Amino acid sequence: MTVEIREISLVEPGAGPYGITAGPDGALWLTLAHAGGIARLSPDGAVRTYPLVPAGGRPLIITAGPDGALWFTRSGDDRIGRITVDGEQRTIALPAGTGPGGIAAGPDGALWYAGMTSDTIGRVETDGTHSAFPLPVTGGFASMITAGADQALWFTLNQANAIGRIDLAGTVTVHPLPTANAGPVGITLAGDGAIWFVEIGAGQLGRITPDGRITEFPLPDRAARPHAIVADPDGGAWFTELGANRIGHIDGRGRIEGHDLPTANAEPHGITLTPEGIWAALEIGAVAHLTPPTIPPTPA
Repeated sequence: MTVEIREISLVEPGAGPYGITAGPDGALWLTLAHAGGIARLSPDGAVRTYPLVPAGGRPLIITAGPDGALWFTRSGDDRIGRITVDGEQRTIALPAGTGPGGIAAGPDGALWYAGMTSDTIGRVETDGTHSAFPLPVTGGFASMITAGADQALWFTLNQANAIGRIDLAGTVTVHPLPTANAGPVGITLAGDGAIWFVEIGAGQLGRITPDGRITEFPLPDRAARPHAIVADPDGGAWFTELGANRIGHIDGRGRIEGHDLPTANAEPHGITLTPEGIWAALEIGAVAHLTPPTIPPTPA
């Protein structure tokens, strides 16, 4: 597949773009993990940044919420942040030591997050009501989370080497991975109801069906350190290769190819898909835009 790649300068290199998502306003929204802020890249290329209010957190993952705003995790000060498309912010304080990582909109109209350092999965309603569910592991480091097609949320347990599932009542199922020390991180829902995920420690991709069957796909470069992943509407997925300075793609038949980024040591992290192509947050202070020969539609 021939893919056109261009890099768009966003902020100074030290700001650290990390998470990325498409907003309801047609713009891209990113977390600035090192600068402690949120950035907005509009369709015309204009960039605006918003310092965190209050200051002091380390924003990680950002997602579009069910209320027309963007929601993000603040790992440094145990908060969930909300920012409107006009830049107004408010936060929800979590118990000390929660360490929120991934966040996703659930099928129940709430936001669900992974408590990295608390062995919990949390739920936040748009009015700020908060609850948390304990996981049946200790030190599992729940990392990223996505809504499934089965009225449940699926998440990676990076240190427990497993994929977890939690239903809306808080019942948790844990699926151990076949490969030891795989270190799962990014996770995303596929169009057929299965779940794609990456194994940063093993240099593999994984796929789990709703009934718990797991298939693993070794990358050509096992040292590539895959980090984030987003499904495409053709049965495949796009993913960042943090250790190899690439954006990778796997199709529905398991064929894998990589696309080198123009700038060395760009440190690709988050990734998202829009009708205009694939977008990845680069810690050097930029966004990579990949345009395949046929631009994929946004999944429903």
